[in-house]
Amino acid sequence: MGIISVENLDRLFWLGRYTERVYTSARLFASSFDRMIDVEIDNYAAFCSQLDIPNIYLSKEDFCSRYIMDETDPNSICSNLLRAYDNAIVLRNEIGSEPITYIQLAVYDMKKSSATRAPIVGLQKVIDDILAFWGIVDDMIENENTRNIIKTGKRIERLDLFGRLQMDRISIQREVHRLAGRITKTNLHYDTAMLSELQKLVEKEEIDYARVVELADHLRKD
Repeated sequence: MGIISVENLDRLFWLGRYTERVYTSARLFASSFDRMIDVEIDNYAAFCSQLDIPNIYLSKEDFCSRYIMDETDPNSICSNLLRAYDNAIVLRNEIGSEPITYIQLAVYDMKKSSATRAPIVGLQKVIDDILAFWGIVDDMIENENTRNIIKTGKRIERLDLFGRLQMDRISIQREVHRLAGRITKTNLHYDTAMLSELQKLVEKEEIDYARVVELADHLRKD
């Protein structure tokens, strides 16, 4: 596929981040939705706080509608999915048509679910589409650097989210090890000192989650 431009290196990286953000956010929402319906009326406020997004929502009903579907809300699942699509569509030469099809299908399923009263069902289809996209990335993209850049974006986003969620030490360690094994195989510019600090940080008994998030978000150099 030849040399990848600097602009498309960035798009591949953010394609990985946005698809992971959609996937994890959708799964978290589904879990929070169940709690809001069954027990905790205002659980959406804690959800926003945990992910460090502004709580602009007026009620749990407003949250459940807008956080999924509102294209004007930059933190919504829909907005992040559309960003993934915008990156994918201009990467046809790098990733091929078939991976793009699964992102398009996720957008279709997202918009289709907006017309139903069962958003969780539609959201599960979006999750399945993203999983299929990652599978086809492994199966259909021949360029190893291209695959590794997408997966580096995915791992950095997951580490960022896991840090914000204060996931258990084993999960955080696993993501750091996966990230380290992936980013070193790319031609992305990254801070080796930060990567080393991350690796040491997650070996400690008490993890500094705020520092994990900071390092993950600044690991890659522009």
